[in-house]
Amino acid sequence: MADKYLGEPVGKLGFGYMRLPKKGEEFDLETINRMVDAFLSAGMTYFDTAWVYQGSEEAMRKTLVERHPRGTYTIATKLPVRMAAAPEDLIRFFNTSLERLGTDYIDFYLLHGLDAKLNEKAESLGAWELVQRLKAEGRVRHYGFSFHGKPEDLEEILAKHPDAEFVQLQINYLDWDSKDVQSRRLYEIARSHNKPVTIMEPIKGGMLASETSAIAPVLKAVHPDTSVASWALRFAMNLDGLIAVLSGMGRLEQMQDNLRTVQHLKPFSDAEVQAVGDAAELLRSSPRIPCTGCRYCVEGCPSKINIPMMMNLYSDYLVYKTTANVDHVYEIFTNNGAKAKDCVACRSCEEHCPQKIEISGTIAKLSALLD
Repeated sequence: MADKYLGEPVGKLGFGYMRLPKKGEEFDLETINRMVDAFLSAGMTYFDTAWVYQGSEEAMRKTLVERHPRGTYTIATKLPVRMAAAPEDLIRFFNTSLERLGTDYIDFYLLHGLDAKLNEKAESLGAWELVQRLKAEGRVRHYGFSFHGKPEDLEEILAKHPDAEFVQLQINYLDWDSKDVQSRRLYEIARSHNKPVTIMEPIKGGMLASETSAIAPVLKAVHPDTSVASWALRFAMNLDGLIAVLSGMGRLEQMQDNLRTVQHLKPFSDAEVQAVGDAAELLRSSPRIPCTGCRYCVEGCPSKINIPMMMNLYSDYLVYKTTANVDHVYEIFTNNGAKAKDCVACRSCEEHCPQKIEISGTIAKLSALLD
């Protein structure tokens, strides 16, 4: 099942460690072990994590590195340029990742979440020179960057840093022609520079997976027995020049469904293209907040607000036009934590949001409803 990109055997599906299953507050290592084993048994090899995904690098060590021969999989993790205050922080972050992962090299190392402004910081701190040196030393096999920004900024970064070996982009059928993310244009720019692409958020944080969503009848009218999520995965996987399509699978059943999609992958028919287009248009006309649950916003929140949960609850209110059940879920999740009214409107969250959501204003609206 594995193709070769940059000389590495890479299966089409990537296992993202951002949304791992939990038991209470701890990772459910037993379930993750089963998922890892199923993933490898299906011929998949690409495992993705990041320095900022709390506990996920350690979880990868326990569930993957300590249980399987190092040459049977590839690890991708990321350098948190945004968190660095000085050049020496960068090498400290890298060494910490190696220690957490229990490995002496990284297969795919990414500068994390670049846009034009963050790339300026990366350049000023010497991040590009660092990853070049790490590759020369054999501690990194391939380096690139994940990107959240405008097409013209991606063009500029690739022109200035042609040594970058690959790019990670947010691509899904909802964002493909959106005015905000512009996935199609970003993909075209990366390919025009002959860069292979790793795709993130193909199911948009689960927004393109709900079996009870408004798009489900549209898709199931064409294929009644296939999952809603499989359509999103197929859309991404049918693009050319891919290293892997990442999926943050939180349940074994999700992984099994995704593996079935990969193993029976076919190009879209004309009817399927029409169905996906109709589904995207239906979603664009719905009022949901485009939060993917990435949690980049949470790290710097002085009030420790569970921002993704707040965005999801307000989306539910917008769709269903009632606070029924929303207020119940809100009470459960905020019983021992921060409420919407605790937001101080510092907007730190908005600086970190890849989806450019007006978070503080949305939280204020939720507070007016529920606090």
